[in-house]
Amino acid sequence: MPSDMVRVIYRKYDGSAHRDYPARRLTEDDLGIWLGVPEGTQSVYHGRPSVEKIPFVLLVPHRAWWTAMFNPPPRTSEVYCDIATPARWESDDTVHLIDLDLDVVRRRATGLVELLDEDEFAEHRARFGYPEDVVAEAEAAAQRLFGALGDGTEPFATAYRKWLALVV
Repeated sequence: MPSDMVRVIYRKYDGSAHRDYPARRLTEDDLGIWLGVPEGTQSVYHGRPSVEKIPFVLLVPHRAWWTAMFNPPPRTSEVYCDIATPARWESDDTVHLIDLDLDVVRRRATGLVELLDEDEFAEHRARFGYPEDVVAEAEAAAQRLFGALGDGTEPFATAYRKWLALVV
């Protein structure tokens, strides 16, 4: 039986720390593994201790180049997707991801979908030497998510709400 708690570790392509936090395994379905992070969770952000002020649910999809964070108000982003390498699971209780800078976000108030951090992606692509296949996968994932967040594709429409209700 999988562990109830999962350590989520994001690093940058050069191996430097990005995010690290514990999450509660909520369920696994055909979309991936749903993890809940309640308010007050102790975390690490860019190598510095932090505390999550707003709860969220993270979807770690099976074999996809992204993760999705679903947020309640007052966070301005309803859905925040990190473009990342496919998840690498170390047993059932630790997941490793490499953040590839690009983010696709849907704003709560307007429904506007935005692609963020293209400049950081270009800078890190040059500095860290992203291989062309990684660049192609990252850009394709961002393009797919941009459409999915805007057109009501699940899990970005309503599927996440039942899991978010468990951590709010």
